[in-house]
Amino acid sequence: MALPSAEYTTGFTHALRTLIEKTWAKLVKVTKKGKMLVQDDPRRVIHSFKVGFALVLISILQYFRPSFYGFGDNIIWAVLTVVLVLEFSVGATLGKGLNRMLATALAGALGIATHRLATLSGEKGKTARYDYGMLIFILTFCMVSLANNTDKELLEIAHERLLTIIIGSCLSIMVCICICPVWVGKDLHNQIAANIEKIADFMEGFGDEYFNNTETTEAGEDKPFLHRYKSVLSSKNSEETMAVLARWEPCHGRFRFRHPWNQYLKIGNLTRLCAYKIEALSVYLFHSEQTPYELRSRIQEPCTNISLESGKALKEASLLVKNMTKSSTPNLHVTNAKNAAESLRSVLRANPWDGADHLEIIPAATVASLLIDIVNCAEKICEAVEELASLANFVPSELLHRGTVQPISDHHGSVHVITVSE
Repeated sequence: MALPSAEYTTGFTHALRTLIEKTWAKLVKVTKKGKMLVQDDPRRVIHSFKVGFALVLISILQYFRPSFYGFGDNIIWAVLTVVLVLEFSVGATLGKGLNRMLATALAGALGIATHRLATLSGEKGKTARYDYGMLIFILTFCMVSLANNTDKELLEIAHERLLTIIIGSCLSIMVCICICPVWVGKDLHNQIAANIEKIADFMEGFGDEYFNNTETTEAGEDKPFLHRYKSVLSSKNSEETMAVLARWEPCHGRFRFRHPWNQYLKIGNLTRLCAYKIEALSVYLFHSEQTPYELRSRIQEPCTNISLESGKALKEASLLVKNMTKSSTPNLHVTNAKNAAESLRSVLRANPWDGADHLEIIPAATVASLLIDIVNCAEKICEAVEELASLANFVPSELLHRGTVQPISDHHGSVHVITVSE
């Protein structure tokens, strides 16, 4: 008779052990995800603490400020505003906060006016339909205009609603700006510089990969610089969103008021255009075996020069944007790239593949044509960066290397002049 009890005990122990193992596995999985999140972008973890701090702060104000008791249940709007308004970046928080306050004020005023007109015209209907375009402030409008209250009570409701939303919005803005602020304008600035650098890395390595790699390249997994440009192709939406939010941000660091954010979009569009041409170029890079090395070698020198000089020009332009400096160095590389492009045109006019199979010539000729187009793209990007440097008052790079050397006098009173040359 003791066997069923023993079996039950064994089954229970096994189930308990399985439950503990599954729980532990899930805990380890969650911990790994949290660790990856922290490593990927620690600012998101800080943002979660900022949201929690803002909610705690609004609760403290509710319980320790006597004037808050006059709001009654409307204080919940301050809490909801903190949840809805406090975004990851300062620009997004400012944009949402100011828009929410303005929309609430306009909707409240319009609702009171509508309610007043409805009262003067007689009894109001039980239901009403509103256009979907009023969605941004429809909640406040409906609550005020359709409420069964007197005009005095409506004014109090509108006043309390507006004041609680202003309190919640201002608190969110203060927390977002004062505690580890995330400036979306700086993120846009860094992303534009990084995107230019990605296509520069590809161009600097293309010549050696295409002409000196005699083996078939499947995908170049061991060379990540050949693939980093792909993220540039899908960056349009994020750049436009960041540019819109950046306009809400106040002056910070070297980003002054009315910073030329539209110029960043222009540079981003030119960079993407260059990335599209690089995408087409990569097809021939990863299938270079379609053209024998003997045919490729006939255009190797000008193509390699174009690739290197274009890459150097873009790399210099990326550094200028990143460091917010201006210099004529990229123009020197652009000039070299244009000279190499003209040499390539001369080689192509001489028909270096006379007598070769047309199917083998077409890939190499396409690569040459794309490289010539990329020179034009690189030139436009460098011009746009130069225009940005002028609009944003970037510091000349020469000034960053200047120092002050004090004259040195010996015991006889003579002055020694020290000249430092770079």
